[in-house]
Amino acid sequence: MRVLLLGGTSEASALARALAEAGVDAVFSYAGRTGAPVAQPLPQRIGGFGGVAGLVNWLTAERITHMIDATHPFAAQMSAHAVAAAAETGVALLAFERPPWRAGAEDRWTHVPDTAAAIAALPWAPRRIFVAIGRQGLSAFAAAPQHHYLLRLVDPPEVPLPLPDAEAVVARGPFSAAGDRALLESHRIELILAKNAGGSGARAKLDAARALGLPVILIDRPEVPDRPVAVSIAEVMAWIFHSTCPEP
Repeated sequence: MRVLLLGGTSEASALARALAEAGVDAVFSYAGRTGAPVAQPLPQRIGGFGGVAGLVNWLTAERITHMIDATHPFAAQMSAHAVAAAAETGVALLAFERPPWRAGAEDRWTHVPDTAAAIAALPWAPRRIFVAIGRQGLSAFAAAPQHHYLLRLVDPPEVPLPLPDAEAVVARGPFSAAGDRALLESHRIELILAKNAGGSGARAKLDAARALGLPVILIDRPEVPDRPVAVSIAEVMAWIFHSTCPEP
């Protein structure tokens, strides 16, 4: 047995520790989108595979028997490539996926399908907006230049921000509700725009928004092909050792 763990989330890091402690022969793969990825207790590779064909070649060359997709819920292309490559090679595939966030009675959430719809949902009048979607796709917000944007990025921006009125804070989660409330208050934020990533590490901004009564525009997750999904490390480990996992 040899496992490829497609990572990049806190859940992937926790699973990497479990695999290492169990003595599983596994490789942790990062997409390479952050400058200083978290060190893992498994051998690591960084960078893309070169599409489905490249992934198929890598799986074959490395004699991979099991592939676990623990990428970010918005890494839809990588997840689709994993499904296609698994079907072509016969490698067993399981997604380790954190459930999406669900609104409570006091939340003021507006759900939108993608970034374009999120921009269209912004008010016309100038607002101070906290944008927590990562660095990709930020240039699209130039279509609404009347707003002030506060961005939270993992790495310092290497080029000027592609927005006329924006500032960035550089920080890596997990975050706390108290810390995010202080951030929102100190920057006089009036609206939050985020992706429905799920999990606990980045939920703090939503809890802070609820406490402050702020509206949230939440981008729903993209669709990915059907695949078996686990929601806990225990399920993943059972699948690895006993070939039991939820059906898609």
